[in-house]
Amino acid sequence: MKAHTDEHERTMAFAEIALGQIKALRQPASPRNFEIWYNYATGYNPSLNQVVNDVLASKGTLTEVDIDEIYATHIASTRFSDRVGSLNSKVMGEIDQIMSMIEAAAGAAGRHTESLADVTSQLGNAKDREGLRTIIESLVATAKEMENNNQTLEARLNASKQEINQLQQSLEVVRNESLTDPLTSLANRKGFDEMFAKAIADATARDEPLSLLLTDIDYFKSFNDTYGHLTGDQVLRLVAMSVKQNVKGQDIAARYGGEEFAVVLPSTALRQAATVGDHIRRAVMSKELMKRSTGEHLGRITISVGVAVLQRGDTPQELIGRADMCLYAAKRNGRNRVICETDPEVMPARQSQVA
Repeated sequence: MKAHTDEHERTMAFAEIALGQIKALRQPASPRNFEIWYNYATGYNPSLNQVVNDVLASKGTLTEVDIDEIYATHIASTRFSDRVGSLNSKVMGEIDQIMSMIEAAAGAAGRHTESLADVTSQLGNAKDREGLRTIIESLVATAKEMENNNQTLEARLNASKQEINQLQQSLEVVRNESLTDPLTSLANRKGFDEMFAKAIADATARDEPLSLLLTDIDYFKSFNDTYGHLTGDQVLRLVAMSVKQNVKGQDIAARYGGEEFAVVLPSTALRQAATVGDHIRRAVMSKELMKRSTGEHLGRITISVGVAVLQRGDTPQELIGRADMCLYAAKRNGRNRVICETDPEVMPARQSQVA
């Protein structure tokens, strides 16, 4: 009973520290924020604590982008590893059982071979009809036992095969979850990085164009601070829905981080990609927001979009860098617009980078 009380007091102390940090930084008391700070309070995840301390030292607070990255890297990824480890253990357990069954079947087959050899010897020495009958009955019994053993082995192997298939499906589900942003159902940064690298390799091998859109929600931080984290999540889902409605086929849509989204458009030239970006921008702007809890109309939101096209020899980072430059040119020139890397508005940023 004392151990139970001690555990209660210990965990409550961690919870109070976590809530204290949330209050001090005036963050939403969401489950995700609480989980980050609870882990921080326990000290069981040193890498999480180090990152939090570094961010606080440089910024004095944790932004939504920081929280997203910390959660994805130091909490969600750990859960994924634990789940994969558990499933792998189950698969290895099934394989061990199968090996045991095969070894048992091999032993039984060896015994039946010895038995058949003995029966063959007895047949050669049979002196009368009754002795021959006894030997044949023994042979039939041995064959029947072998048949039953084989049927049992086949049934157990089939059951193990089904179990392994189910475990493989579970592994695929877990892997997909690890590559998906839970809020928007788009690919997360990890999923984007994997698919983007493959898309570039495919486009290069086929000598086909590939364009990248980077989008950012205009004034999102101000909106989030004014109306709260839950309404901010609603905005992120709205933008994600607008993105989904305007991509198709091989296109890759991802939540790149915080309020930024990325869209990879294989077999798409720069100006075609700009048109897709403008369709997304218009779709976002056309939707009027309403706060679900109060029915209050919150107006409309807009996005800025930067567009770049793959050039020969580009690395993923180089293509992202040019799209990012275009995105900030769109921000600098009034927001709520699409800027391509060939547009004149991009030039000042390039010149300042060179300088």
